[in-house]
Amino acid sequence: NLTCSSAQIASTQLREVTDMSGVRKPYKELIDVCWCDPHSVGVKPLTFVRQVLAACVYPQLMKSHELPLDVRQRAQWLLGRCDGGSVGSYNAQPCIPEIIEKVSEFTTRRDGGVPSYPENIFISTGSQWAIMVDILNVLVNSEASPKTGVLTPAPCHVTSMMSITALGAAAVPYYLTEEQGWTLQVEELQRALESAKGVCNPVALYVINPGNPAGLVQSRKSMQEVIRFASEKRLFLLADEVYQDFVYGENREFVSYKRVLAEMGPPYSDTVELVSFHSTSKGFMGECGMRGGYVELVNLDPAVQKHIFKLISKSSCTPVLAQMALDLMVNPPQPGDPSYPLYNQQTQHIKNMLAQNVKTTHEVLNSLPGVISQPVEGGAFVFPRVFLPPKAIQKAEEEGMQPDTFYCVRLLEETGVLCCPGSEFEQKEGTYHIRYNLTYTSHLLRHLTTFHTKFMKDFS
Repeated sequence: NLTCSSAQIASTQLREVTDMSGVRKPYKELIDVCWCDPHSVGVKPLTFVRQVLAACVYPQLMKSHELPLDVRQRAQWLLGRCDGGSVGSYNAQPCIPEIIEKVSEFTTRRDGGVPSYPENIFISTGSQWAIMVDILNVLVNSEASPKTGVLTPAPCHVTSMMSITALGAAAVPYYLTEEQGWTLQVEELQRALESAKGVCNPVALYVINPGNPAGLVQSRKSMQEVIRFASEKRLFLLADEVYQDFVYGENREFVSYKRVLAEMGPPYSDTVELVSFHSTSKGFMGECGMRGGYVELVNLDPAVQKHIFKLISKSSCTPVLAQMALDLMVNPPQPGDPSYPLYNQQTQHIKNMLAQNVKTTHEVLNSLPGVISQPVEGGAFVFPRVFLPPKAIQKAEEEGMQPDTFYCVRLLEETGVLCCPGSEFEQKEGTYHIRYNLTYTSHLLRHLTTFHTKFMKDFS
């Protein structure tokens, strides 16, 4: 329990770090790489995004020619969609209709012309809120016996698992094949479904592409197999696609589940119920604090879709600035716009930085004794397997911890590096992992290398 919270991030130099009793720690900075929060570890916000939002909050800025013309024009357009021309006003509808239209145009472009319809898109307070409140509330019957079940990938990020169980549903893990780069095998989906018999009634299949924490990017063939399985078993398909901007693997590209479903044609394209999610928190924007995202519905019964709309409409609108950030994500500067050169430079820098971090991380981790890291094809995390010595496992048990939690606690205490233990992500029994964010690697890898070498020696 450090007096420095995770908000006191990696790049912040601290005069001293102490625990709750005031004992000084052997490091001067806390490196928190538990979460994908790019701005907290020094990734700079995109200038275009911040300029437009600043002008929307303080419209007087639009009188200054220091802001590029396209920035002023976008801010003026966005404010024109707000009652009274102010971001402080309520929306007449749950979301600003013109921004939903922009999201629809974006998904149509992204999916190679597969049509997207504004009436099927809902803006939410982040993708996680959309999963938990807007969709799972419809799918989950908390009073059912047996419980409602949702097939979830393992490993899977903890917030999704918590969302499912908090509503009274059961998470049914299907294990990704680590030895084959965390691939998703239909045979494993079948095994997971069989394991649920007598325990719960699975109604949905949750997939994360690109993966989190496993850095898998699914191929078209894999996605087609998943869609066929969902169709055969009459499962509602939930596609978490928030890391779609981050793809690094050779011969890999992001393709949405909606596009693959449409290209498969009838009967799949007409019958498989699909909900996909995207967010301003991830990707090049990294605007985690804005809490803006959207959900797109495909093939839902009109009555169900109407009910979801009512659920969203019950509460006040998604924060206006979050909606504006979403507009900037789906409709960025284009070649010829005054802001495009800098925007392109900044996004390419982030992409190149992450690609280099992925390469360096893979090389360093796989050079450490007792560590195997699968290639990261996409996403923002690496999830290496750590083969812990028996003495370390025994010591962890004596202290009442999971072995990889013990490893992470020692890493934190000795170096100030805060990673997540794999036991938080429904890893396969008998295996141990750590997860950390790829946006910050320089000091982390040096600290991790020194610590791991000493740890393995101490417990050998």
